[in-house]
Amino acid sequence: MQDRSFVPFTEEMKKDYTILVPNMLPIHFKLLISLFKANGYNVELLETTGPQIAETGLKYTHNDTCYPAILVVGQMMDALLSGRYDLDKTALIMFQTGGGCRASNYISLIRKALKKANMEQVPVISLNFYGMENHPGFKLTPKILHSMIYAVCYGDLIMSLVNQVRPYETNKGEAEALADRWTEKLGTELATEKIRYRIIKKNYKAIIADFAKIPMVKTNRPKVGIVGEIFVKYSPLANNDLERFLIKEGAEVVVPGLIDFCLYAIYNSIMDYRLYGKNRKTYLIWKFAFWLFNKKKNDISKLIVEEGTFDGWTEFDKIIDIAAGVISLAVKMGEGWLLTSEMVELAESGCSNIVCTQPFGCLPNHICGKGMMKPLKEILPDINIVAIDYDAGASRVNQENRLKLMLANAKRIAEKNSEPSETYGETVAAL
Repeated sequence: MQDRSFVPFTEEMKKDYTILVPNMLPIHFKLLISLFKANGYNVELLETTGPQIAETGLKYTHNDTCYPAILVVGQMMDALLSGRYDLDKTALIMFQTGGGCRASNYISLIRKALKKANMEQVPVISLNFYGMENHPGFKLTPKILHSMIYAVCYGDLIMSLVNQVRPYETNKGEAEALADRWTEKLGTELATEKIRYRIIKKNYKAIIADFAKIPMVKTNRPKVGIVGEIFVKYSPLANNDLERFLIKEGAEVVVPGLIDFCLYAIYNSIMDYRLYGKNRKTYLIWKFAFWLFNKKKNDISKLIVEEGTFDGWTEFDKIIDIAAGVISLAVKMGEGWLLTSEMVELAESGCSNIVCTQPFGCLPNHICGKGMMKPLKEILPDINIVAIDYDAGASRVNQENRLKLMLANAKRIAEKNSEPSETYGETVAAL
């Protein structure tokens, strides 16, 4: 049933409205912003930080609301209350996957906050692929969708290379500066040029080659993976700039890409048909989408490996196989089985130190993340996992102290164990 406070974004609004986007993945979202601007939308990425974001969110949502929702609402309301925007010419947009958590409820929470602030005229656009709401002035055309795929691919590639270079670069800041240059260049290309896969792959190679040229001094740093609820995992605002903190403490950070989450969401639609008979009419479309995204990911990984400087990515089919060995593929609320599988995959690929980021009280994360820590430690004795709760009332000092303890344990385990860890086959056989 459609929200009674629903205000559609009309075709007339497209001409002179500013659309505000909450930030989650800085590189990816900057690429998407360029893409939407080229298609006639005046879109602006909100990059505000600071304690006032959470404070504003708490003012306009219930304090039991999950932390990502508090931050999203807070960032949007902070912008609208700043006086920088004409409220009669401003809209908000929220990315949704159609799931049961943030993906379904945030739109209503945002509209409730707008009502509380007497801003009900501000449209809230739901960007989704499930037809959840109709906004005549905001349409995902085949051209936009095609370009969005490569925005995700480019974003994942740059994010992965920055994380592999930043801890070791001789000239601090060089990797991030290069990422900014490529993000600007690729955003312009996606916005203005016709998509040709030959050119896309040429760009992949050039990006990899440019990052490989950055002078580095390889030191013995422990690898630390970051998993968890998607917003807290990726957003520096939500996780207190976790990646930068871990690097400062002597670690190399490994963050699974957004492509994997997209593949997870697509695969769940396939499994809905296989398990419950749902999506009969769209089953073949989901299968094709899964094949397409899988191929795009594997093409990038192959080019990374061929260059020889950086680590490639694990095929998603293997991530599915890993999950099938430890948790049911029917567990798909929130990050679901992907969260558990990512932890095993990280450990199997040589990154046995893992930070599980979760909003305080997030049921799916407490089950598939924190709840799976004990069984994972039984089959992977050397896995070193710490679950960190993020909330408006959480102590940053306590979070960082727990992270430091995890890193100290990582160094102790590395000194104790010089033998290689179990192979994936041995791990599954142990179940």
